[in-house]
Amino acid sequence: MKFSLTVALVILVILQGTESAPLVKPDLSAEIAKVTQYFQDMSKLFTTTSTELVEKVKAYELTSKAEAYLEEGKALLQQLEKVQEEMKPLAASIEEQLKPLSASLQAHIKPLAASLETQIEDLIKRVVTQTKALLPPQ
Repeated sequence: MKFSLTVALVILVILQGTESAPLVKPDLSAEIAKVTQYFQDMSKLFTTTSTELVEKVKAYELTSKAEAYLEEGKALLQQLEKVQEEMKPLAASIEEQLKPLSASLQAHIKPLAASLETQIEDLIKRVVTQTKALLPPQ
């Protein structure tokens, strides 16, 4: 009988302990606040990190585009220089062909220019003499 009383007492103590446990409420609101703050901090960190990453990718893309544009420009300049080098002999040839033509034109134009000059001088002299004749005597 002592044994059964002891067992009954142990069972009562266990039951009392399990029933009293829910009566003592742990501070869950503080734990929930901590977890909420943790997730908010993680969200902010993720947002700032992703924004920085996007900016870096954009900057890299702009740099890549600028480098590609410069390379295209260099290639075009090289092609232009090649064309210029190829055109030098042609330009020299045209110049050599035009020198005699230019000299011939100058030979024909020089007498015409001299004749025109004398005609204009004569015209000016005639205008001056006629103007003097029109002036009243002094």
